[in-house]
Amino acid sequence: MDFEEIYHKYFKEVYLFILSLSHDERIAEEITQEAFFKALKAIEKFDGSKDIRAWLFTIAKNTYFSHYKRKKRQVDSGAIEESSMEVQIVKHLMNEEDAFMVHQFLHSMNEPYKEVFSLRTFGELPFEKIGRLFGKSAGWARVTFYRARKQIIEYMEAMNYERD
Repeated sequence: MDFEEIYHKYFKEVYLFILSLSHDERIAEEITQEAFFKALKAIEKFDGSKDIRAWLFTIAKNTYFSHYKRKKRQVDSGAIEESSMEVQIVKHLMNEEDAFMVHQFLHSMNEPYKEVFSLRTFGELPFEKIGRLFGKSAGWARVTFYRARKQIIEYMEAMNYERD
């Protein structure tokens, strides 16, 4: 796969990941572009021992944090405050093996949990729009998302317990 294919295949995922950290479309676009530029410069060093997606996410995450160090700004903790469960999900998605396990479990989840979780996490849709898609309220979408997220975290904790 050449770099252009990698760019087209993973740009949106990396962008959405950075958007979930920054909550700012302009910064997410800037950081994603910078991360892909860094990846292009370092592609010869990529040995294939990691998943290319995990490698790109690592570059993007490091670029995001470097961006704020350069600007000597602190990340507004109120803007990126996430529950410990959301942080756990992001950590699992950053790890190639864990990301596979999350996607594997997600594939086996019952509806509407699977779709609501995917729309919220990967599609970045607000609860209001998710609720409308299902002909339900934003509150219904929120509750369904949190229940799905809880199932995934419990599954990941059980799998990590079994690995230890």
